Amino acid sequence: MISHSVEIPEGESIPEFLEKPHPLTVTEGDKAVFRAKVKGNPKPSVTWKRESGISIKEGSKMFFDSINKEYILKLENVASDDADNYKCIVSNEHADIIYIVSLNVTESKYLNNITKQKFCRGRTPLGQEKLDFKKMLKKRGPPATKKKEKKVVDEKEMLEILSKAIKILKPLEDVSAKVDSTATFDCILELRDANTKMIWLKDNEPLRLLYSLGKYEVKQMGTKYMLHISNVTEKDMGVYSLTVGDKQLSARLHVIDEPLTFLADLKPLKITERQTAVFELRLSKKVPNFAWKFNGKELKRDDKYEIITSEDGLTHTLKIKDVRPSDVGEISFETGDLVTKAELFIQRTPIKFIRNLKNVRVKEKGKACLECELTTKDVTLKWMKNGRVIERSKKFTMMHEGKTAELIIDDAELNDTGEYMVIAMQDNDPTEYYSNCNVTVEERFATVKSGLSDVQAATGDQAELCVVLNDEKVEGVWLKDGKEITDMRGIQIIKQGAVHKLIIDKMGEEFEGKYTFRAKGAESEATVSIADPPYIDPSVLETFAAHPVTVKAGQTAYLKVPFKAKPLPKVTWFKDGIEVTEEDSVVMERTNDQALLTIKNCVREDSGAIMLKLKNDCGTAIAHLHLNVIDKPKPPQGKVEFLEKTGKCVKMKWKAPKDNGGKQVTHFIIERRIVGKKSWVKVGEVDSKQTTFATDKVEEGKAYQFRILAVNSEGASEPLETEEIFAGDPIDPPGQASQPQVTDVSKEAVTITWNPPAKDGGSPVMGYIVERRKKGSNLWVPVSKELIQDTKCKVDGLLEDTEYEFRVIAVNRAGPGLPSSASNSVVARDPIKPPGLVKGLHVADSSNSSISLAWQQPDEGDPPSGYILEMRAEDTKEWSKCTKIPVTGTNYTVGGLQERQKYFFRIRAVNEAGVGEPIELKEGVLAMPPPAAPKFDLTVRLQNHMVVRAGTALCIHASFTGSPPPNVVWQKDGVPTRGRESITKGKNHSQFLIHSTRRMDSGLYRIVLSNDYGEAHYDIHVCVTERERERERERERKAWLTLHISALDFPRPPTNLNLLEEVPNTVTLKWDHSPDVKEDSGAHYVILKRDTSTATWFTAAEKVYSNKYTVTGLLPGRKYFFRVIARNDIGDSDPLDSKDSWHINKDKELFHAKMKEYRERDWRHVPHFITPLKNHAVRRGHDCTMSCAFLGNPRPVVTLYKENVNITANSKFWYNSTSGVCTLMIPTCTAKDSGEYSILIENELGHEKCSCTLTVYDKDDKSLLDSVTDSVQKSKHLM
Repeated sequence: MISHSVEIPEGESIPEFLEKPHPLTVTEGDKAVFRAKVKGNPKPSVTWKRESGISIKEGSKMFFDSINKEYILKLENVASDDADNYKCIVSNEHADIIYIVSLNVTESKYLNNITKQKFCRGRTPLGQEKLDFKKMLKKRGPPATKKKEKKVVDEKEMLEILSKAIKILKPLEDVSAKVDSTATFDCILELRDANTKMIWLKDNEPLRLLYSLGKYEVKQMGTKYMLHISNVTEKDMGVYSLTVGDKQLSARLHVIDEPLTFLADLKPLKITERQTAVFELRLSKKVPNFAWKFNGKELKRDDKYEIITSEDGLTHTLKIKDVRPSDVGEISFETGDLVTKAELFIQRTPIKFIRNLKNVRVKEKGKACLECELTTKDVTLKWMKNGRVIERSKKFTMMHEGKTAELIIDDAELNDTGEYMVIAMQDNDPTEYYSNCNVTVEERFATVKSGLSDVQAATGDQAELCVVLNDEKVEGVWLKDGKEITDMRGIQIIKQGAVHKLIIDKMGEEFEGKYTFRAKGAESEATVSIADPPYIDPSVLETFAAHPVTVKAGQTAYLKVPFKAKPLPKVTWFKDGIEVTEEDSVVMERTNDQALLTIKNCVREDSGAIMLKLKNDCGTAIAHLHLNVIDKPKPPQGKVEFLEKTGKCVKMKWKAPKDNGGKQVTHFIIERRIVGKKSWVKVGEVDSKQTTFATDKVEEGKAYQFRILAVNSEGASEPLETEEIFAGDPIDPPGQASQPQVTDVSKEAVTITWNPPAKDGGSPVMGYIVERRKKGSNLWVPVSKELIQDTKCKVDGLLEDTEYEFRVIAVNRAGPGLPSSASNSVVARDPIKPPGLVKGLHVADSSNSSISLAWQQPDEGDPPSGYILEMRAEDTKEWSKCTKIPVTGTNYTVGGLQERQKYFFRIRAVNEAGVGEPIELKEGVLAMPPPAAPKFDLTVRLQNHMVVRAGTALCIHASFTGSPPPNVVWQKDGVPTRGRESITKGKNHSQFLIHSTRRMDSGLYRIVLSNDYGEAHYDIHVCVTERERERERERERKAWLTLHISALDFPRPPTNLNLLEEVPNTVTLKWDHSPDVKEDSGAHYVILKRDTSTATWFTAAEKVYSNKYTVTGLLPGRKYFFRVIARNDIGDSDPLDSKDSWHINKDKELFHAKMKEYRERDWRHVPHFITPLKNHAVRRGHDCTMSCAFLGNPRPVVTLYKENVNITANSKFWYNSTSGVCTLMIPTCTAKDSGEYSILIENELGHEKCSCTLTVYDKDDKSLLDSVTDSVQKSKHLM
């Protein structure tokens, strides 16, 4: 046994053999099978090997038999080379158990059947057949490399060997057995050779055991050998012998046949209806033929009857399923002359009402329905009312379909009220089952469904009153003015179901009045009256058509129309088809016999066709009138057309006014004014028949405007004005000059030039007006009082460093023209020079995603205001700007670059005078940290001497730096390691791990780092010790540990590790102290964690001195194992692992509180943060967890934002809000995750929001990390 564990946890164990494999001796060509049963916790694994180190032959099978719980090694077609000692290795984490068993292979059978019979019976002399003793010998080990000659043993020597190899302790004995039972022969033999051939015979004939189909079975229990004969019959009687070597044992089998009898007769059976009846009996022996019968009729196996015979053929069972009354009778079982009988009785299932009768309430003349449902349909029903049987009649209808029974009462009357009962009975059951209910017939009352409405009818027309009740079986009466109508001429009374009508044939005054309809519980009233349509006398209509109503403007018009109508009609007035509405100047009145429309302060627009419309429910009447309002005419129409415009005469033409004001236009008046003056002068008038006018009172080149007025008896119209015209050819102001151009600038003056306008307006340009203004101002100021005669002007008197704009206006005899467009702005100062070449462009720093550049100002030219930095990748020729605006400083970091990509840069200085020439870096720059030789990070603990116990793990973790990342090679004793180790490599770290160490793992381990810029190495001396040799090596170990280690031994491991969850998404570990940690002040604990999806352990905490620690940063929805190790200066103790994995729930409410209702005080309050979010800086690829705490009642709703985008439902982010603590976790952060994160809490009383900034950086991005650290420290000081 090889042990791995010093202390085995409770409930676990080392592997053990339940059944060990047995040594085998087989003949060449046969198969060999080794079997083993094992146990252990954890479950052990089983492997098979040859002791000689030779691999097990191909085609062999190693498997686990799940039925027999055995591990099997099966060798097919065994050859002499397979002879060897075989090892069965059973292993788990606590120990390895090895058991060695031999396999011997013989070349052929050393005795055939004939030879055995000769030796046993002694009938043939030994010399007649020569035995080959060479084939009879066993092979005792692996095949020899060189065959040796073997001595041939003769037959006499062979018999002496066999006689000494067999010893009979108990011979075979005669056996007696009953028919169909099992007979067993047994004997006890002591064999020197376990592989001695044995043969069983019956009457001197060998038994064919392999082809007996289970009839014969040979067993061995230690030295006891047995032959089992099952299902004994008379044919099995005889002498049975066992031949072993030269010996033979014999015994006789006697078979006893007993008479057939019933061991248990059938018994009468009473069974509940619908259940299964079971009859069972047992015979004294097995019979081939039998029959079950019911009332003398043989039964066959089907869905109703199930016939079962036991395996021994002695017990017979009959099952009758779903027993019904028809199954009652005699059941019998017959076989040969034997018969047994029994009666089957049935117990009826009581009748139950699934649905009982329900109480019914029905109105008089209605229908009542009584219904119930029973558990069976085979019943007889009887209906009763108040204890008396109900007979079938027209009033009572009885129905019985399936399990449903129904009684229908038609045209119910008040005397049908009472108690009703239904009685159910069944055959073979004297019990009566009943259900009852009460029926109530209520007196019928009606309500009005649609009442009477007032009716108006013209004299002589028909009038109708109609009322609808909710019940057609209710009668009613009609009344007029409170008196019942019995017999009144001209009136008809009709009833159609629930509809009741009263019809007046011809309407007259005698039928007017109040009508009432009355019924049981209902009443409705209505009024009948005469209605005639409006009527206007035709003579009045003729007068209105012949004589329009005429008034002057400003006067009042009265329009009166007499009429007749009953009831009074609605009066509507229309003008030109548009309805007239009441206003301050329009009044509409109506009396019993006339309609009046009054229009005050009439205007010309009031003229037109007036229509009166009278309408009531009986008809409509219309009257047409015309109103004419007299006023001054409208102005002449259209635009005035000038027929002549010369310096001597102006002639014009116009159109007559559209409306003459109701009176004939008598003449037109023409007036004139000079453009620029306000007074109008009459120049003439013409008759109304003329619409042209000419005048010679004009001067050439002057601008004039004319207007024309139409005149009638009421006065003059509004004027029609013409456009401004010139007598002769007109003179226009000049056009726009060109945009002024600045030709010279100083701090006191600016010189501008421009081009004359393209058009002079018909008169030469007399000069120019030059104006200036400050940039951004709207006030233009002339630079001189006199016109500028030239197209060039020097503007002086300017303020230094002030920005100006200029414009020019051309002037001719008609006046100034339009101003030109403003010049480009210019600053009044002496001219500046563009900057020269930038100096000292170089790379200040670089990382995998950024390059920092620095430079100096140019020496030549004026100082720059900024710098334009451009870059291009190695595989492109186009330059792109690094920033949208020029860089103001002398350094800049270009980010977002592709790792290890080469980039080229150039830079130009810029100021107001322009852009300088570019200067380019001589060589491209790789996006990677600055080249550096490999170097070990000694701030991380790295021992140079380590002592580990055999069987425990050896873990060496090294951190280092280097650019590019160095190549890592682990060596042992100067040779690269190639064994059982597991090596994990990263850019800046590497881990060497051997899960289970051995003594041969001791030695000098070296980690070698190398890149293009250098090489470094570090040596670690490792010593693997075993418990048996610890004392022997104690002195030696102390000698070389004295230089580095003060402790004398490894610490003992902690014990009793327990896990619990005190805070959501964390795990608290508690354990019992290691005695060595308490005694040694320098000893401490190391906490490790492992995700179940990986085999790598990660350090969760180092230098823990208490026996409790809470592990954070666990991902929800994952499972973890935890490990605690005690550590001192010597090394680490054996690990203490958690037995089971711990699952971190994704959504788990840790606290549920049922608050007691307290109405006297309002506990609600606005949500607010008690611990806000804090800024975070996380290395790329790591997880970021940010949290905050808040209060609020009602419980606030939490919403998460990133840059004002709702991320609450985003699957990338995981958050949990429990008990006022909100935690947001961002797994595997990338550069895209940088930004502002906000949490909004809100309830019905208000809301509050807090934010923080997340910065994701590369490990090599030192400048960004320093700035983030400074900002975090500043925020801490502020807090």
